Amino acid sequence: MTRLLGAARDGDPEAWDRLISVIYDDLRTLAGRQLRRELGERTMHPTSLVHEAYMKLAGGGALHAENRAHFLAIAARAMRQVLVDEARRRSAAKRRAASTRAFLDEYDLALEVDAGDLLALDDALDALDDRQRQVVECRFFGGMEEREIAAALGVTERTVRRDWVKARAWLYRSLYGPAPG
Repeated sequence: MTRLLGAARDGDPEAWDRLISVIYDDLRTLAGRQLRRELGERTMHPTSLVHEAYMKLAGGGALHAENRAHFLAIAARAMRQVLVDEARRRSAAKRRAASTRAFLDEYDLALEVDAGDLLALDDALDALDDRQRQVVECRFFGGMEEREIAAALGVTERTVRRDWVKARAWLYRSLYGPAPG
């Protein structure tokens, strides 16, 4: 995997194709985790989300992933962008969008988020500091575990937990206002 990443980074198109075939199942799992949160009629399937993310990754120039975990974190961000673009498209078409179940804590307490809220979440994420945003992207959009996120970002699991708690609190306040009382 590391060799393929290096070759893809150096511009080898065959390495890019081999890399995707090696990690394709992981990408589908990542997409499936995200799309399982979607309630009502699904607008995408895991395969189409993976393919759309692939187009973003392949068209984005050089790939700077260091290892598998880092590549999955980059893929999670690409999937976030695809889902946000899809939400914008649905909003622009003024259709009632299906809700998405968003997990913002480790106890699986779900928040109902429609397309407009997903766009607000995207704006709120952009206001976080870079590492907190990356932690949320990896966990929320990528379904990654703390150890995978820590490896992808080159920090400790404790740092990931701390960033997750801070980001979750900030996002909740940003999206829903201050807690009552």
